[in-house]
Amino acid sequence: MKIKKVFVLFAVIISSFVFASAQVAKTAPLSQRLADTLMNRIWTDDGTPPGIPRNWTYEQGVQLKAVEQMWYATGDPKYFNFIKSGMDFWYDKDGNLTKYDLDEYNIDHVTPGRALLTLYRVTNDQKYKKSAELIRSQLKTHPRTKEGGFWHKNIYPWQMWLDGLYMGQPFYAEYSMVWNEDNWNDIANQFVWMEKHARDPKTGLLYHGWDESKEQQWANKTTGLSPHVWGRAMGWYAIALVDVLDYFPKNHPRRAELVAILNREAEAIAKYQDKKSGVWYDIIDLPTREKNYLESSASAMFVYALAKGVRQGVLPEKYLQTVNRGWTGIQKEFIKETADGNLDWHGTVSVSGLGGKPYRDGSFDYYMSEKIRINDAKGLGPAVMAAVEMEALAKNRIGAGKVVMLDDYFNHEVRKDGSVWHYKWEEKNHPGFYALGEQFKSYGATLDTLSVAPTKESLKNASVYIIVDPDTEKETEKPNYISETDAANIADWVKSGGVLLMLGNDLGNAEFDNWNKLAGKFGIEFNKDNKLLVKNDVYEQGRVNVPEGNMIFKNARELYLKEISTQKLSGNAKPLVTWNGDVVMSTVKHGKGAVFALGDPWLYNEYVDGRKMNGLFQNHQAAQELSGWLLTQSKKK
Repeated sequence: MKIKKVFVLFAVIISSFVFASAQVAKTAPLSQRLADTLMNRIWTDDGTPPGIPRNWTYEQGVQLKAVEQMWYATGDPKYFNFIKSGMDFWYDKDGNLTKYDLDEYNIDHVTPGRALLTLYRVTNDQKYKKSAELIRSQLKTHPRTKEGGFWHKNIYPWQMWLDGLYMGQPFYAEYSMVWNEDNWNDIANQFVWMEKHARDPKTGLLYHGWDESKEQQWANKTTGLSPHVWGRAMGWYAIALVDVLDYFPKNHPRRAELVAILNREAEAIAKYQDKKSGVWYDIIDLPTREKNYLESSASAMFVYALAKGVRQGVLPEKYLQTVNRGWTGIQKEFIKETADGNLDWHGTVSVSGLGGKPYRDGSFDYYMSEKIRINDAKGLGPAVMAAVEMEALAKNRIGAGKVVMLDDYFNHEVRKDGSVWHYKWEEKNHPGFYALGEQFKSYGATLDTLSVAPTKESLKNASVYIIVDPDTEKETEKPNYISETDAANIADWVKSGGVLLMLGNDLGNAEFDNWNKLAGKFGIEFNKDNKLLVKNDVYEQGRVNVPEGNMIFKNARELYLKEISTQKLSGNAKPLVTWNGDVVMSTVKHGKGAVFALGDPWLYNEYVDGRKMNGLFQNHQAAQELSGWLLTQSKKK
């Protein structure tokens, strides 16, 4: 089936997004209003549905990654549906990816593969895996410099551009994490080599491109560098770093090198921020030169990268001053409201490259000759990303410096292929805890996993410890049951200031005797029952309404729970949520710490990311509020 034949179908699908959000309310967060423009008001003249370009392009990869961040920030399934429709547009009737040409060896064409990885991780649909593997295969044979750096394109031999680090490395890193490929040295080297060749030691700024052969007209015959520091190129490099760090193993020795590179670039970015406007010039280090101008895509990328770096804990908080000044400037300089209440994004340079036909010589006059656009994906995408980060910052960073530890000792289910699954941070499909993890991260917390028994030593860095549905013999051949020693160690940790989240399960899916050894330390006993039975997806049977005045769920009033065990309380344990007279959720103050208990895994992706019940309940809001409460009760270790 040719793409033209499926146009009508996708036009109907995409138009539903336009109709559903013809105009996001002016009171909506800025991220949502900008995302509405990004999804509905670009590529409208391409002969494709709104929000879909005419060709396979990195710009769509940037767009869909921003939309994904909106999905996890809001739990609104329209964002996931948009990602899926945007990628499905490129498949023929046999499930083969069209428009992507591996033989071009264009590093730009790797970027949309990030959306394919998301779709595979969420849906387990093999067509997305097949396509991701195809794009991965490009990197196996992509031409490289003598050191091993990826050429920007086959038509640009021996050249590395800053842009190319974003185009290829985040996909490469995520693919490596998902399929456990040890490519981390190769990934780190791309950044190391790029900085080694492109960084000006006097200013800390990075030049746009480097030609190893020194044959290009634009290349300095001694250094091979292009003549100027282009803002967006440095922006691509910065956001590549923070995005790769999402996947790069925390215990890998090369991670520190990437963090150091990010800190050096952050210092230069802050130094060259325009003091008057708070944003950045197209050619960063020539602010007073005639024709130079304030450029929006670079400014959004810098704000996103610095804000995210602070949230990740890899940049110092001093950069929040730069971030806040930049975001204020962005809103003043580049975001304009239209007469009909939509938002336009101004000030994005259409493109800036080196070489090619017609030849681009890298001169200042060349950069100034490129057109400036309104609502360009290369600016809007990073603008949405920056807005999401700024709205996370508004949560007052209550998780900064805190570690949320997820148990992998009592709950350790292993598939036949040896992979561990079920309620894990990195799982994006229904059984995973990815969406919940994103809530903790939005408050500035970091995530970790504990695969050994809980002891004073193993819990010493944890502020919050989560135990979910400990294994039974039906699930694991030799489960690690909670012992009296384990229960005592955890109780002591809570007493000294730790915060424990206990998420059990119902009769028939849980082990109670050992689980209650731990619960009993806090005056809780999980009943061997099964309440809130839901048959045939009649979701209303799982409705639990929360009255006003709840100390945790201040806005989440309509919750969905399915097949839970109820609780019997004593001592200091207090009911938090009840249903038909039964205790569903409880809290306990224990020494300096606290406990939240529920007889259900509850906040896994299936009931948080919005896809299954399409907004019928407020579980995503509940995940936000519960994670915020847990972090507020905890302390830094």
